[in-house]
Amino acid sequence: MNKKTKRKLKRRMTIGIFVLISVVSFFGYALFKDWIQIINNKKQLSQLTTYYNELLTEEKVLSSEVVKLHDDDYVARYAREKYMYSYENETIFKIPDSN
Repeated sequence: MNKKTKRKLKRRMTIGIFVLISVVSFFGYALFKDWIQIINNKKQLSQLTTYYNELLTEEKVLSSEVVKLHDDDYVARYAREKYMYSYENETIFKIPDSN
């Protein structure tokens, strides 16, 4: 091989290596970016699952409260305890909690 062909071959190899490194770098960056996004999505899923479970618990409590509020006796007792309503000629004494 003469010098010209060696130089052309060297130039082609250099360009080929540069293109190969560029393509590998591009795909590596894209893979890394997607990997980070997957990790963030898993964290968010975990947080949202916890929040969802809390909301389900709260829904159960509120649903039972709604069922109780349909009972007239419960509503009367609740109003007397919470808002200190009383019957006519009845005196209410508030006793502090022992806790």
